[in-house]
Amino acid sequence: MKKDFRIIGFDADDTLWINEPYFHETEKQFCELLSDFYSTGIVSQELFKTEMQNLNLYGYGAKGFMLSMIETAMRISNNKVSHLTIEKVIQLGKDILNKPVVLLEGVEEVLNNLRKKRIELIVATKGDLLDQERKLAKSNIEKYFHHIEIMSDKKESDYLKLLSHLDIKPENFLMVGNSLKSDIIPVLNIGGYGIHIPYHTTWQHEKNAKVENQNNFREIEHISELIKIIEE
Repeated sequence: MKKDFRIIGFDADDTLWINEPYFHETEKQFCELLSDFYSTGIVSQELFKTEMQNLNLYGYGAKGFMLSMIETAMRISNNKVSHLTIEKVIQLGKDILNKPVVLLEGVEEVLNNLRKKRIELIVATKGDLLDQERKLAKSNIEKYFHHIEIMSDKKESDYLKLLSHLDIKPENFLMVGNSLKSDIIPVLNIGGYGIHIPYHTTWQHEKNAKVENQNNFREIEHISELIKIIEE
């Protein structure tokens, strides 16, 4: 892999800080609230179905997740779910939005090291604008980034718009993230480079992706390995 990148982009959720475990725990609590109607497995399946149906309307993030939980609760209960339960579901959504931002191990050390090498660093993340801005502010690592891009989606066209805005070619861009589907494969497809850092918890929608173009791709176990790759 080349090392003379002009810009390195970082995904945020589950690449820089903890995110998906909060959603998994909330989903578990949601299933318990609806246990009088269906088993945990069925409630979880129905919630995911609702999320996928709403993705084009709500996009990604905790607010869309909360609305999908409410819709699922009403549908699978045939509108018999209590107002108290709906209030609890709304509170579950608010609780996600108020979760602390916990950086993953080694993140700030790597960002500080890369900044000393005078490589421009950016955040390229998807999700709700207000929620992601809030998490970035809480993280205290905004100072390391030249640019913050909060995207509604991460398709090839979205990355091309980003690189056009940054005035660089794909071959001068390296993307680092935990999702093959949204962080890595679209970038590889437009001629950029990608480094995948798997996270132990992955949203079902992001699973089962496979990299075909291995030439511009590396997979590492920990973000600290990124420094060695850049220095090779």
